[in-house]
Amino acid sequence: MALYTNDSRDRVRDAVDFVELVSARTELRRAGPARYEGLCPFHDERTPSFGIDPVQKVYHCFGCQASGDVFTFVQETEGVDFKGALELLAERYGVELELEQEDPQAAQRRMRRERLLELLSRTAAYYERYLWESREAHRARDYLAGRGLGEEVLREFQVGFAPSAWDRVLTASRRGGFSVEELYATGLAQRSRQGGQPYDRFRARITFPLTDLRGRVLGFGARAMRDESTDGGPPKYLNTADNEIYHKGLHLYGAHLARSHAARAGEVIVCEGYTDAIALHQAGMRNAVGLMGTALTAEQLGELARMAHTVLLALDADTSGQDAMLRASRLAAQRKIELRVVGLPPGTDPADLVLRDGADAMQALVGESVPFVRFRVERALEVGDRATPEGRDRILADLRPVFATLPPSAMRMELTRIVSERLGLPESLAERALTEQSADAAGTRATRRGSTERGQGATGRGAAPRNGVAGDGRDAGVRGRGAANDSGHGDRAQSRTALAERGTSTERAFLALCIASPGAGAQALAELNPAEYFTSDTLRRAAEHLRRHLADPQRDLPEGDAELGALMAELVVEGGREAVRPDMLEVQRLQLELARMDRAINRSRSSERGEVSELARRRAEIKLDFDRAYARVLEDTGEGE
Repeated sequence: MALYTNDSRDRVRDAVDFVELVSARTELRRAGPARYEGLCPFHDERTPSFGIDPVQKVYHCFGCQASGDVFTFVQETEGVDFKGALELLAERYGVELELEQEDPQAAQRRMRRERLLELLSRTAAYYERYLWESREAHRARDYLAGRGLGEEVLREFQVGFAPSAWDRVLTASRRGGFSVEELYATGLAQRSRQGGQPYDRFRARITFPLTDLRGRVLGFGARAMRDESTDGGPPKYLNTADNEIYHKGLHLYGAHLARSHAARAGEVIVCEGYTDAIALHQAGMRNAVGLMGTALTAEQLGELARMAHTVLLALDADTSGQDAMLRASRLAAQRKIELRVVGLPPGTDPADLVLRDGADAMQALVGESVPFVRFRVERALEVGDRATPEGRDRILADLRPVFATLPPSAMRMELTRIVSERLGLPESLAERALTEQSADAAGTRATRRGSTERGQGATGRGAAPRNGVAGDGRDAGVRGRGAANDSGHGDRAQSRTALAERGTSTERAFLALCIASPGAGAQALAELNPAEYFTSDTLRRAAEHLRRHLADPQRDLPEGDAELGALMAELVVEGGREAVRPDMLEVQRLQLELARMDRAINRSRSSERGEVSELARRRAEIKLDFDRAYARVLEDTGEGE
């Protein structure tokens, strides 16, 4: 794996427009002197709790606690490692990366991959030029125009045409310095059966480049210019076979163009064919991707999940399309994905519909998409035999697994009513028939669970499990509080917990204010001993780090200390909420002093050393200073009037 210099990483970080980068995932608005906020892209919420600092280029969500910098953000949203995030950002913002010294074998592998990608890119550009400039490609241009596809969108997708001659790409590539072996490795050439001579794999076909999320060409899908192939003849579609660059089933057609639009819309449309995806983009549905001629895979669904929370299946209403939807539903059940179905008229695909009825008609169908379970029920009732008792039983059996996934809900009640009406059954009977299997399964699970609990002892969860750890922790917590209250020490225990929570909150607020007011913050930090004023190791490390790097809190963070990195991002974002107010910093400093005195008083009470009176007197003095400082803040802001 190639390693890039620290200077490269810093130059990429400096080049990133963080507001623009994050805005592709969620809408942001300015919310402070150095802060933007919006709905968190990492969890569902209605009230914004997600914020970024556009200068320090860090983010933090006060709801789900997601934190990080520009590289973490790309890693989490694009599903790549740090190297992939660095390369994506470098390419996006035009920064050239410099490599550290590499292992010779790793350098050789990297250089080979770069050459193969260059060969594929050159070939895609050649095919594209040939489509628009050659006389031979006029039938291809007519075909694409007949499908309603314009030149602008076709060029955006780099659609091209492979000449019918057997050696055009072979000859041009050899002239460009590429070897026959490299042509074989990329799938651009293959050997003849007689004599083993190399020749172009794609000939007299419309070509659709297959790319990764960065838009790099990995292979091609190619459509013949005749109708369905006859037995023994060339196939209608010919795709690049798996090789060291291209792996079937890992990518989605057009994802590099659709991902930012899908992130903004919160949903991604999935269709089957290349022209379907292109037609939807041209019709304004820029969040559309294609399956590239493959059955939906777990890897593709993972890519969809990173693009948006809602997946709309706009697949052909034939048997293969229905099967693809069923596979998608099984895969989606393992992820937090809302799966919906766009109901296409029988015998049509998205490209046909847009051409025949216009973009508005397709947009309307997308707006009328239904949850997959509803579609599945409607489909079973539509194609099943409702005329005979045996047929109705088969429909019920087919739908039991669907209902087994539905918790008690209004959706379940409505679907049960639909089944009841369409099959002519009493609703109570339909309910029993649809839940019979799942109830049996639940009963079996309950029996197994009961046996397990009986095996643990008569007291069930209250029995002491292995290693002396009580239950799941929650029961132990309740029992612990009860025991403390019975002995008369519960209030004191709760008081200590409250003090700890209040102290941590105060410490975080103080550090955030130091970042917001670096001049006064540097002096305040210099006067404090982190070991005395901060109650957690992470906060102490944060205070020590800020004493050295308050002007640039992200600088020189220890590698591998993810906890400190996340806390620093949170503090920077929190600091961006604050106006520059040294007087408020003094209030928080005195809060720290009060918290420190409270801890000292508690320790003195526990040790019974008789120092409580002196500590209490000192605390009263600090409290008086705090009240005065806080009154000044209220007076300055006008809140005290």
